[in-house]
Order: sequence, then C-alpha cells, then structure tokens
Amino acid sequence: MLDAQPKRFDRLPNRPGVGYKPQHFADIMQDAGPVEWFEIHAENYMGQGGRPLAQLRYLAERYAISVHGVGLSIGGEAPLDQDHLDRLKHLVGWLQPARFSEHLAWSTHDTHFLNDLLPLPYTNATLTRVCDHIDQVQNVLGREMMLENPSTYLAFAESTLQETDFLAEVARRSGCGLLLDVNNVFVSATNQNLDARAYIDAFPLAQVGEIHLGGHDEDEDETGAPLLIDSHGKPVVDPVWALYDYTIQRAGARPTLIEWDNDVPDWPELAAEATRAALVLDKVSP
Repeated sequence: MLDAQPKRFDRLPNRPGVGYKPQHFADIMQDAGPVEWFEIHAENYMGQGGRPLAQLRYLAERYAISVHGVGLSIGGEAPLDQDHLDRLKHLVGWLQPARFSEHLAWSTHDTHFLNDLLPLPYTNATLTRVCDHIDQVQNVLGREMMLENPSTYLAFAESTLQETDFLAEVARRSGCGLLLDVNNVFVSATNQNLDARAYIDAFPLAQVGEIHLGGHDEDEDETGAPLLIDSHGKPVVDPVWALYDYTIQRAGARPTLIEWDNDVPDWPELAAEATRAALVLDKVSP
C-alpha cells in the first residue's frame, strides 16, 4: 500500500530526462549518466502496491519525476471520467511529482476507450470544452497541469483557429502550462506541408515547462507524399534534433525528455540520446 511520501522535488531541472522503464532500473541505480529526471505514464502506476510502486518510490527519492497522463481525454465531448480522475489524484497526492501533463486530444466515445490520441478541430466550442476540463483537473489535483501539442495527420475544415493560437488561448484562460513536443511539430508539419520553424516562432514559448523528443516512423500516403507516424519507437532523427536546437536557442534551456515507449532499447542507447540533448542545452544559459 502507498503510505509515506517519497522526498519531494519541486521542479524539473533544465536538463535531459527520459521516460522511465522498469527494465532500466538497475542501470539507473548504478549510473544514470546524463539523465537528471524521469517521466512516468500515470496509468501504469494507479495500482495499490507491488514492485512497480516500490521502484518508483525509490526512484522518486533520488530524482525529480514528471507524471504524464494518456487517458483523461481532455478534448473529449463527454465529462471526464471521475474514477480515473480520483485514481490520478491519489497517485499525484502520494508521489508529489514536479510536473503533471496531458495531451490535447480525445480518446473516449460513450463508454468506449480508444487506444489512440485523436486530434480536435480548433474552434471556440472546443476551446471552451478543453478549458473546462483543464479547470476540473487542476481543481481536483490542486496543481497546474501542462498540455501537450498533438501530432496530426490532417487538418479539420471547421477549424477557425491556428493550433498555436488555440494553445496560447487555452493557457491564458485556464492558467495551465504547455508541454512542447518537438517531434510532434515535425511530424505535423511534414504531414500537412507546413513550416516547422514558423510553428515554433508562433508558439507561446514562455508558457513551456517541458519539451519532448522522440522517434517516428516514415511512410507514404495514397499520393506518394511523405506520411510520418508518431511511434516513439526509434531514435530522434537529425531534422528533429535541428528543430530542437532552434527551439532551445529561442526559448532557452527547458527540461527535455527523450520518449521511447516501443521497441525500447538497452539503457546505453537511451542514455546516448539524453547526452545529445545535453549538448544542445549546454549551448544556452541554464
């Protein structure tokens, strides 16, 4: 059972972190290398005991932890699942992480949960719904949450706002922070033939509390045009590293996470990705 709280870290360092995987626990305890913080997916730690929570407690006493949700369906039309929110509150209340974040997406329909994070039209109605849901989450958790920009594969004809304007207004109305996923920017820009650097230029960088980097798969659509799939199963590609460098030069140092959730490599390869992020961060002021 969860009882005494682990030591609390109030903030994430402006250094590299990685998504924690239990198979790396022994390597991390021996030598974490350049990695200075860790992220967990909330839904993996909503149980009441066992080895996963024991390892998480041990980790949280030594490193700052960011909790990343994938199941709240912030953009869904239905009310938030109160049971899910209660279990999230229990986890966050015990762990006291440095950050909590969720996606600008929806994943529920009626009583069904979809195993994907689906995009939204950027309209005033969507804006109101997302802000209402964020307000509910922040009130229940008693803390600020961050909202992550999505990876998208198409644009909605009904959208009346640009994604960057939508996110800026969500942050203004709700008081939430933003999580900037640079790989998502690259994926969306490639799929929709947009300028990724122009997206970064328009993004409300002052509200960014965390940056994500990850890998993607390359495919083609029915016309032969490039189609990128946000898979989190490969190394970060060079164009995404270049976009990250551009972002850090504009925004300054930010806590930067290497996401690798599928076909997870051995610890040295993951640590090497974190080392590359550290080299970019070293070029700007802390």
